[in-house]
Amino acid sequence: MRSAHLKWSTDAEGKVTLEIENTGLFNRIAQKLFKKPRVSYVHLDETGSFVWPLLDGEKNIIELGKLVDEKFGEAAHPLYERLAKYFQILDSYGFVAWKE
Repeated sequence: MRSAHLKWSTDAEGKVTLEIENTGLFNRIAQKLFKKPRVSYVHLDETGSFVWPLLDGEKNIIELGKLVDEKFGEAAHPLYERLAKYFQILDSYGFVAWKE
């Protein structure tokens, strides 16, 4: 499921943008010394933008895969390998929380 602390929005074309607040001592120093922004924006691609709103904590990867396959067909293949990699990336940045 989506991390509760993460803000996000969808533009008119359906593309999702995640708003990442740069907090902590290192980020405050980087903001002052290197003009690092207080908020960073991550723009998801078409597939990521389709999947992101579906991360409600109820659907599993199989159910998500079926929805992605219905929407994108062969363009999303190899389907589950790509979804697994997508979730690995989201997890590495702390953008998702896992529900048991």
